[in-house]
Amino acid sequence: MTPILSTRILSDQQKSKLLKQGFSVTEIDFIQTHFVEFELKNIGDLLLFTSQNAIKSILQHPKKDSLKSIPCICVGEKTAKLLSENNWKVLHYEEYATDLGNYIKQHCAKNRITFFSGNLRRDILPNVLKNNQISHNEIQVYKTILHSEKVNSPQKAILFFSPSGIQSFLQQNSFSDEIIFCIGRTTAEEISKHTKNYIISEKPTIDSLIECVIAHFTE
Repeated sequence: MTPILSTRILSDQQKSKLLKQGFSVTEIDFIQTHFVEFELKNIGDLLLFTSQNAIKSILQHPKKDSLKSIPCICVGEKTAKLLSENNWKVLHYEEYATDLGNYIKQHCAKNRITFFSGNLRRDILPNVLKNNQISHNEIQVYKTILHSEKVNSPQKAILFFSPSGIQSFLQQNSFSDEIIFCIGRTTAEEISKHTKNYIISEKPTIDSLIECVIAHFTE
């Protein structure tokens, strides 16, 4: 069996795909997400999300229904789906923040945007909003904590799902000859600082990443 490490816990269905192809899968959550208390004030006429975690946090807020009439833009197909499933109108989504930033510059200059974020969010979209003088405010609704563990058993491949997952892994581990699989360009940008032995999934989704691993080892 081919030993691989997933730096987050997979769903049963996702893990089953790998097991059926002869992989032995070690799963460790290298980051932890915690929802934080926040106030819903100064809300704009357009909501901005870059992760499902922000949505899940807002869904626990007692005044969440007051936001349901406000349209959204977001990063990620899964994020857009979660918003739609909870009765938000999604005006537009892109798979990457840089692409959504271009959309914002072209279509949202007159909006008042409220960005629901985490503590480790990247600067791409805040910089777009500031540099283009777009009215906005930011509300932090969750925090990401690095949770590193030492991996003692050798692995043929390591699956990474975010830049912060890479940073957490490297607190107690290092790379040798494993093949690194990255969930999209953003994660690949971080891994490229540490190794050249990496492969990027076609789409920034877990399913696409798993398909990429299977294709690589079964060719």
